[in-house]
Amino acid sequence: MKPFASLFGAVAFAATLCVSAQAQYTVTYNPPANLANGKSVVLLSGDEEYRSEEGLPQLGKILSQRHGFKCTVVFSIQSKTGEIDPNTQTNQPGIEALDSADLCIMLLRFRAWPDDQMKHFVNYYLAGKPIIALRTSTHAFSYPDNSPSSYKKFSWNSREWPQGFGKQVLGETWVSHWGNHKHEATLGILEAGAEKDALVRGVKTLFGDTDVYEAHPPADAKILFRGRVLKGMNKTDAPADYRKKNSSGVEQGVNEPMQPIVWTREFKNEAGRTNKILTTTMGSATDLQDEELRRLIVNAALSYTGKKVPKKANVDLVGTFKPTAYGFNGFIKGVKPSDHELK
Repeated sequence: MKPFASLFGAVAFAATLCVSAQAQYTVTYNPPANLANGKSVVLLSGDEEYRSEEGLPQLGKILSQRHGFKCTVVFSIQSKTGEIDPNTQTNQPGIEALDSADLCIMLLRFRAWPDDQMKHFVNYYLAGKPIIALRTSTHAFSYPDNSPSSYKKFSWNSREWPQGFGKQVLGETWVSHWGNHKHEATLGILEAGAEKDALVRGVKTLFGDTDVYEAHPPADAKILFRGRVLKGMNKTDAPADYRKKNSSGVEQGVNEPMQPIVWTREFKNEAGRTNKILTTTMGSATDLQDEELRRLIVNAALSYTGKKVPKKANVDLVGTFKPTAYGFNGFIKGVKPSDHELK
């Protein structure tokens, strides 16, 4: 019996180590027992510029503590240190949490995950599950032409699957900064006819200090908001009034027409299943200071998991949220996922 007991103890210890090792790469927010709704959300953070490593944990806290979701945030991790590193484009440990998720919220940029990680995202997508895609998720993946990956077609500039996952599934890939980056903010104007959509309940206008992206969603997309380019970085600033050439070389007023910044669509994927999609070119951590943008995302999370969308969803911040300004190499160094745990 002693050898068996020793073996059992060794296995149990190894299992504990394995769980501990995984736990350091993700953070999970469990809902209060009286609010738990039985649904699981996985939030994928991995962009070098817009501080998703700060914004998505706050979204996870709101969705769990205000609306009863179990939320797991998965980060880009520097393998040597175990620290969150948005510049690490090739390592997203813990992404297997998607295997049992009911909803994926993503803010990714130019990732090139190894196949054993990427397969979890692809399997989730092929299962026809819903996706909420923020900001640079239109260009979430970027595999080099000589990459051995089985998933190169997902790249933002793919030729095999024209313009990749962004264009084909979300409705747009990277095109251009339409507003003047870091100098002209975005005011989101509700699209005429979208007022009765459940996703905009309690949402009238959006504001973000990131600029408007040029975007041309497909005909099957339903536009919910368009982005007014402002002359400055304040919500009360006047509309910008200059002209510029779009990606087709056509000159137009920067607000004539305003670019789509939020749209939905239902996409029938290669497996014959249909994904419900919400794409917004807003979503930086600083954008998420806007209550109405948070409410739009929460409304979509509720709707896409079969829950009732209230007249005015509670999107009060959980704890302190003072996001770092967006910009390359501006992330706070030395942070581990455990630092984002609820205190």
